[in-house]
Amino acid sequence: MKRQVYLEMKSLEQARDIFFSHINLDQISAIETVRAGDSLGRITSGAVFAKRSAPWFHSAAMDGIAVRADKTYGTTDRHPRVLKLGEDFIWINTGQPLPEQFNAVIMVEKLHEVDEDHVELRSPAHPWQNVRKVGEDIVATQLLFPKNHRIRSYDIGGLISAGVFSVNVWKRPQVAIIPTGSELVSYESLSETEEISGHKLIEYNSHVLAGLVREAGAIPVICEIVPDSEERISHTLKQAVESEARIVIINAGSSSGSKDYTVHVIKAMGEVLVHGVAMMPGKPTILGIVNGKPVVGNPGYAVSSILSFEQFVKPLLHMLQGDHPPARKTIKVWPTRDIPSKLGTEEFLRVGIGKVGERYVATPLERAAGSITTLIRAEGIIRIPALLEGVSQKGEIEAELLVDERELEDTVVVIGSHDITIDILADEIRQRGYDIRVSSANVGSLGGLIALKKQTCHIAGSHLLDTETGEYNISYINRYLKGVGISVFNLVLREQGLIISKGNPKGIRGIADLERPDVTFVNRQAGSGTRVLLDFKLKQLGVDPAAIRGYDHEEFTHMAVAVDVLSGAADCGLGIFAAAIALDLDFVPVEREQYDLIIPSAILNQSNIQAVLNTIRSENFRNRVISLGGYDPGNSGKLWKEVRGE
Repeated sequence: MKRQVYLEMKSLEQARDIFFSHINLDQISAIETVRAGDSLGRITSGAVFAKRSAPWFHSAAMDGIAVRADKTYGTTDRHPRVLKLGEDFIWINTGQPLPEQFNAVIMVEKLHEVDEDHVELRSPAHPWQNVRKVGEDIVATQLLFPKNHRIRSYDIGGLISAGVFSVNVWKRPQVAIIPTGSELVSYESLSETEEISGHKLIEYNSHVLAGLVREAGAIPVICEIVPDSEERISHTLKQAVESEARIVIINAGSSSGSKDYTVHVIKAMGEVLVHGVAMMPGKPTILGIVNGKPVVGNPGYAVSSILSFEQFVKPLLHMLQGDHPPARKTIKVWPTRDIPSKLGTEEFLRVGIGKVGERYVATPLERAAGSITTLIRAEGIIRIPALLEGVSQKGEIEAELLVDERELEDTVVVIGSHDITIDILADEIRQRGYDIRVSSANVGSLGGLIALKKQTCHIAGSHLLDTETGEYNISYINRYLKGVGISVFNLVLREQGLIISKGNPKGIRGIADLERPDVTFVNRQAGSGTRVLLDFKLKQLGVDPAAIRGYDHEEFTHMAVAVDVLSGAADCGLGIFAAAIALDLDFVPVEREQYDLIIPSAILNQSNIQAVLNTIRSENFRNRVISLGGYDPGNSGKLWKEVRGE
């Protein structure tokens, strides 16, 4: 198969204009009739007019008596008037029809009953007093709703009241979703504990896309997984475009690899309008038309798939239903660091957002297009225009919110060294009833201290060893946080060591083995406490880092190190015991270290910070941490040092 290279990549705006201009909405949209009681949220396909008046008869608006107004004229306190039942008035209740001979209602509170057949009036009535006249609410033939009106709960009452018992609405479009890839397996065919044979991947993009389709008010139809076969993909696409589906999404196979067949299939059956969009993630998007129906070649990486859907399929689904996509709320944020970006490509950067002081700060998350967790963890998205080479930490930039703005007020921003117990902390805070989010970013211990200095986080997680004194964190606080009053609380003591393959096939016994030519190592990033510890141990042993295979191979979390060892990308890496246990790997202890939460003293009394401290002091948190293995939470929440910041 000849590779399909992106010859004419389009900007996001160009791609949207080309795609939407080639779609005949009248050809692919449809109308259906639904009962008024079932019409909530549906959008009218045409104007809706009242079929009857409401009320359709004159009725009493109050409890009292029905009278002719002219027979009450001249009545005063000095000249009261007595009316006779059946002749001058009748008793009437709210909502009852008003007999033709009467034209007003006097409230019962305004009457004096003389006897069973007579009442006395002390003030006159005027015509149509306390009467709901015909058509007071709705007049037959009047416009109730224009075309493209979304029906709300109270609109249903108006429809039924006006005699409109069924209404024409835009039909919810069906979207056929075709997952492709010979390496994929359906989660529905597996149990949660079942081992997956070979190098198979669990397919989930189609279910994410299906959820997005439902959120847009449409109906997803997920096809069976199609292997990497041009013939099979062609056959499935043909079935999809001949079905009731109004839009077809082919997920994966849209890039330029030798087994990426989507562009060839669409071209053979219809027209390829765009192949390649200058957006990141989402570059391999294909936009085409087959049999008059839009066909989108959606990238296989999860984040690319979602962003491609939101830019091209989501607006189209709303168009087909006479609607516009709801606009995300935006706020101004301060990036926690300078963020470079590729010139000529619009980037959708996932960020964690929290309010620190009076500013909203945004911490970039991983840019990996295949990392679904970057969207799970993100509070917002920063769109970096194609004409910029990045954004600066020295100014504000707009971010689209993925959460309610109120949640940002109750977000605690934790930046620094990675530790699994931070995730336990985030969950345990919610378990204890606090409505608080923990937004964390793993930039290493030193990065956390610098973030505190720049006032872009509330708490820094740190385990920086002073190799001269053996003390953790304090010398670094004195060096990097001059002028800032700091309180240091212990989170945990933990076991650091070498994470190695199960069974230790290479017989690794300690740090000294890292310079062996048959051992491949995976390192942590510069500035992390783990890297400081490693370099200290290497210096003690006289081992040259340049002699270690993989010393320059860096990961940002303990779990990433463990995954590299599990996958065979490395024989070992320095990390915490809990990460080794989590992936059933072996472990060689190296150091018992102290992991602290570094908090500016000025914010200690804030309710959110107190909630964090109360949580890490709780018995339940400590028990959960102990169950991870390799942790000692005996001093969790203990204030062991205050640095005056002079």
